[in-house]
Amino acid sequence: MAITDNAVPSAERAPRFAIIGYAARLPGAADADQYWDVLRDGRDAVSEIPADRWDADDFFDSDAAAAGKVVTRRAGFVDDVSGFDAPFFGVSAREARLMDPQHRLLLETSWRAVEHSGTAPTALANTRTGVFVGLSTHDYLGMASSELTYPEIEAYLAIGTSGAAGAGRISYRLGLHGPAVTVDTACSSSLVAIHQACQALQLDECDLALAGGANALLSPATMITFSQSRMLAPDGKCKTFDAAADGYVRGEGCGVIVIKRLEDAVRDGDRIRAVIRGSAVNQDGASGGLTVPNGVAQQRVITEALDRAGLAPNEVDYLEAHGTGTSLGDPIEVQAAAAALGKGRDADRPLLIGSAKTNIGHLEAAAGVAGVLKVVLALEHQELPKHLNFRNPSPHIPWERIPVRVVSEATPWPTSDSPRIAGVSSFGFSGTNAHVILEEPPVPAAPAAPAAAPDSRRFTVLPLSARTPAALVATAELYRNWLAEHPDADLTAVGLTAGAGRAHHEHRAALVVNSLDSARELLGALADDRPAPGLVRGHCADAPKTAWLFPGQGSQYAGMARELYETEPVFAETLDRCIAALAAGDGKSLLELIFDADDNDRLRLTQNAQPAIFAVEMGLARLWQSWGYEPDVVLGHSVGQFSAACVAGVFSLEDGVRLLAERGRLFGELPAGGRMAAIFADSDRVERLTDEYPSLSVAAYNGANTVLSGPGTDLERAVAGLTADGVRCDWLDTSHAFHSALLDPALDAFETFANQFEFAAPRRILVCNRTGAALGRTAKLDGAYWRRHARQPVEFAKSVSTLAELGCAVLLEVGPQPVLTAAAMRAWPDPANPPRAIASMRRNGADHRQIAEAVANTYVAGHLPDFGALVAGPAGKVDLPTYPFEHRPYWFRDKNAKTATTASGSAARTEAVRLLEDGRIEELAALLDDAGSQTTADVLNKLAAQHNRQRDALSIADSRYEIRWPVSAPASPAPAGEGCAWL
Repeated sequence: MAITDNAVPSAERAPRFAIIGYAARLPGAADADQYWDVLRDGRDAVSEIPADRWDADDFFDSDAAAAGKVVTRRAGFVDDVSGFDAPFFGVSAREARLMDPQHRLLLETSWRAVEHSGTAPTALANTRTGVFVGLSTHDYLGMASSELTYPEIEAYLAIGTSGAAGAGRISYRLGLHGPAVTVDTACSSSLVAIHQACQALQLDECDLALAGGANALLSPATMITFSQSRMLAPDGKCKTFDAAADGYVRGEGCGVIVIKRLEDAVRDGDRIRAVIRGSAVNQDGASGGLTVPNGVAQQRVITEALDRAGLAPNEVDYLEAHGTGTSLGDPIEVQAAAAALGKGRDADRPLLIGSAKTNIGHLEAAAGVAGVLKVVLALEHQELPKHLNFRNPSPHIPWERIPVRVVSEATPWPTSDSPRIAGVSSFGFSGTNAHVILEEPPVPAAPAAPAAAPDSRRFTVLPLSARTPAALVATAELYRNWLAEHPDADLTAVGLTAGAGRAHHEHRAALVVNSLDSARELLGALADDRPAPGLVRGHCADAPKTAWLFPGQGSQYAGMARELYETEPVFAETLDRCIAALAAGDGKSLLELIFDADDNDRLRLTQNAQPAIFAVEMGLARLWQSWGYEPDVVLGHSVGQFSAACVAGVFSLEDGVRLLAERGRLFGELPAGGRMAAIFADSDRVERLTDEYPSLSVAAYNGANTVLSGPGTDLERAVAGLTADGVRCDWLDTSHAFHSALLDPALDAFETFANQFEFAAPRRILVCNRTGAALGRTAKLDGAYWRRHARQPVEFAKSVSTLAELGCAVLLEVGPQPVLTAAAMRAWPDPANPPRAIASMRRNGADHRQIAEAVANTYVAGHLPDFGALVAGPAGKVDLPTYPFEHRPYWFRDKNAKTATTASGSAARTEAVRLLEDGRIEELAALLDDAGSQTTADVLNKLAAQHNRQRDALSIADSRYEIRWPVSAPASPAPAGEGCAWL
């Protein structure tokens, strides 16, 4: 449909709300995609009661009046209800055991719903995000209270089974500051929660809201209650609207949606799944009975929601009915819906009606959100699923007089000129009714321009992370399968979603890829634990302290960075600014000199090399900064110190390139004949050569080597003598003898020129390569400083030691090729704990691939780039798989253990064991009366002794008298004299 006024609500219209994400665990469906499969395929996900819940045979009786029995053996169940990834959420095993499985379902489903919205859950910390959830049953509390002995009851039980904690725990774990509200209106709880979430957004109490509900069928007690109330269908089927309707079948599960104000979602570019046009809540009041539906109230709540949405009744296409399948409730609901939504309908366009309860059962507190999710999925797939178990229309419903038709077969629901609209109803057995009206998402006013063909030179960084190595492998497998199922996926969108739409954990991997095929291949390598080019792995805690290293002259080469200039706009803009600050030299611009792969001789000249190195290094620095990176420390080698100073804020980009251009010009005009050589010998021996050859100077102390500089003839004689003694000597490819007396004639002019500029104190740690010391904010970097910098030797080894002292764990080389990081690794003072060395570029390599690999390396080391800035041009997000939680079973008591735990049993949990399980080491040490450092054997002996003492104390906990007075059923009177015996 073409949207004009439907895109964003105007001020005078009722506010609208966008559903931007969702997640679910429902009967027969581990996630929302599988839920759609159940609906689309018309499957009945109801099953026999699993043996791990209770023995269905023990509690079954076909006689609904049988005391303590249930009239059905069936219900809708989720898999692994006792399973939970407690470590992921920072929950101890001790706490998890006493946490209601409904809370666990809500935690995991909320996390996945936020991920589905394209938001990293960790990004919501300290935001005004609200949580509204529906809960109404407390099976876990009842079971634990009944089965645990008083000494076994802990503080965690009260918190873990509190309804309030169902919402509060989500806010606590995600660090959310909006309202956290748990709603209990019985079967309408989750739809009321959605209504309240919209109200909170409208009142500006929050900017984002999670809303939904959960239900878990854990005990036969609640089942018995509903069976005794004649609410349950004996055959375990919801036969909603059918003549055979005789009750509902219970179901369990969880659903959560992520809601935002529509205008905010449009502004932020969120993927809008559906729009909440309006909602309403009311009460039956004094009806025919507390649990008897009130048709007038139901009609009124639908009408109120319509009024708030500004809609006419005939604009609603479909109603997802409460539809419990009772002979009383169905006729009341259908006639109320017809009265509210039937006005003005054409005969060929009746109100379509159905209920997900025929597929998954009645999820009670989670029923409303299950209905909302069904409608959202139907909008996305443009199809209304078949309503099951409808064979003979109920004779109690006047079908011939109302414009209502049951969706007895899957029905196409395509887009058209009019927006597709549906209502969802939920009615609580205590009389609270709710109705929500959903509309298809807005369509952009103008279609997006077709994406340009991807540049094969550009590489995408695809990040993956998990809390454990096994979960990382599982994520890789999920992503690989997803890519196989989506062969036309946009690789850029995949990388953006994985980067900006997911939390980042300590176990990490990053793929450097330029095609879906290469992504699948590397995901396979990660899943199979195979090395592969372009696959980087790592483990990290916090972001490491990082130093940026800027190399000096000799690192440049003809043709450098051309690909980066053509693929990265920020890099290109920085180089262009440098060129604009300079006057063109002898007919050939600096940019042409840099990119001309056949003109290495001219780029080697110091008047060209110095500004060229600065321009490329600053282009790289600004590119890294545009991706969200900032150095903790900067260090340059020789002329690279100018780049380091610029990044530290000492002078501007334009001033820096002008300084280097003049420095290069002055040094380039000096007579030729000077040379430089790296001597791989003890620095003392090299220094003694300057006594033998006074014209020579030490130019740099690099640790592994010491550089000599001076007149070529003297240096050649010195090198010849060293070589004869077996000392390795490497000639450096420079045009002049830098850091030697041969520069002295140009130093006065350079200092005078430099003093024309304004120099600020460093705004970040700048290591002085002349002294090796870290410069503070009071350092004065004036013309005299830069004169000394040019003439005196580079103390690189001392500078590297300073980096180590500062705790730098990552060295990022911001230059044309990795020369400084290699030297730094050789000079590192603690070889057993070296830093991670990362190169921005490599000579003769693919520029973009190399810098993408550098980003990947920083990511696995613990840095987090701005993944949105990494992509070229606009890119959306896709529905990648969500986090693969690793479940372990947690129950208040081992399900396999006998109900009466003997005190001598090994399962007795003493205080020592509890502290050990919870990792509370300091408290455990105090319990053991730890007086200092002890051997492992000592600690284990004390631990065993403490455990045995407490176990012995527990052994008599149940050895007590307890008087109980059970209620005895009255005996039927027997006729006198028959079957009687006198005592």
